[in-house]
Amino acid sequence: MNPPPVPTRRLLPFVAIVLTGFLAIAMPLPVFSLRVHDELGFSLVTAGWVVGIQSLATILTRQWAGSFIDARGPKTAALIGLPLAALSGVLLLLSTLLADPSHSLAVLLVGRLVMGPAESLFLTAAMSWGILTLGPHRTGVVMTWQGIAMFVALGAGAPLGLLLMQRAGFAGVAVAAILLPLIGLLIALSRPAMAPHQARGRRASFLGVIGLVWRQGAVLCLGTAPQAVLGSFVALYFASRGWEGAGLSLTGFGIGFILMRAFFSHLPDRLGGRRVAGGSLLLEAVGQLLLWQAPNASLALLGATLTGAGFSLIFPAMGVEAVRRVPEGSRALAIASFSAFLDVAVGLSGPLAGLIVGLGGYPAVFLAGAIGCLGGVLLLLGRDRPVGGA
Repeated sequence: MNPPPVPTRRLLPFVAIVLTGFLAIAMPLPVFSLRVHDELGFSLVTAGWVVGIQSLATILTRQWAGSFIDARGPKTAALIGLPLAALSGVLLLLSTLLADPSHSLAVLLVGRLVMGPAESLFLTAAMSWGILTLGPHRTGVVMTWQGIAMFVALGAGAPLGLLLMQRAGFAGVAVAAILLPLIGLLIALSRPAMAPHQARGRRASFLGVIGLVWRQGAVLCLGTAPQAVLGSFVALYFASRGWEGAGLSLTGFGIGFILMRAFFSHLPDRLGGRRVAGGSLLLEAVGQLLLWQAPNASLALLGATLTGAGFSLIFPAMGVEAVRRVPEGSRALAIASFSAFLDVAVGLSGPLAGLIVGLGGYPAVFLAGAIGCLGGVLLLLGRDRPVGGA
């Protein structure tokens, strides 16, 4: 007789860990340029490096974090990653106490670098912990709700950070970035430890895991790019057409994203990641084509909403496939390696989209997004390396 399924509510502590950790990342993001450019007097290029350097540190530490969690377990990783995230906030606060702008900038950069391995640890730990709790057959549900926590934090963090900056200055934002991971730490301390993935089966090497999940990661890259481009260029696109309501397009994207995750989070586990990702990419491509050819703001708004709905399930759908393809002893490494493709997509989308705009104008970036989604569908049609070949 099969044991009863674990209730989905058992995920809530791990979702809360991701939410608090990502709020600590998201709240300072919109105020770094104000701090570095307006208050310290450095260039906007320098401000951009302050924002972007954490993503580089995160990408470079994903593989290490995944291997560590497979060997030591997700609780141990969370108990290291969340204090590291709080330490990052301490360094942001310390930077406000230094009178010399160069010294202040140097400490600020160190704080950003510390957040890289912190994010790698607590995010991969929370996802692995959730999969160990609900079971690998519900990986899609785990990734869906962890993804919701990430995007809610990123969406709410920006306005909250700007509000704190207005009320309490950069020091107030830094204090929030200290306290939030500590809340996550208290949650992690209250949860029971679970045996690491390594204790449950054989392991694959890092290159072996990349060989198994590269296709799923590439599909994630192609499906993520339209989301990153929409957030960066839709306001300029609307302005170039003389339309109002650019903010509504982002709201529409968010509504489409949340509704799909709220009502269809079970589909990757039930139907399989490939089928769900294929349908999602086609829906996202339709949204991008509507944005490309929209004759008015209303159709552009519809295109943004369909883009959000299409993008919503690509991460959990491909995550299901990635986790299924690796030995049980390397699941955290698979999650970390797969998630790194998301970092790459976000990092490369802006510069590539800027190049496309320079060549073909703002509508061209949405045509490129649609072509990328269709390319993702073609990748799904290809044959994967056999799972046993790791």
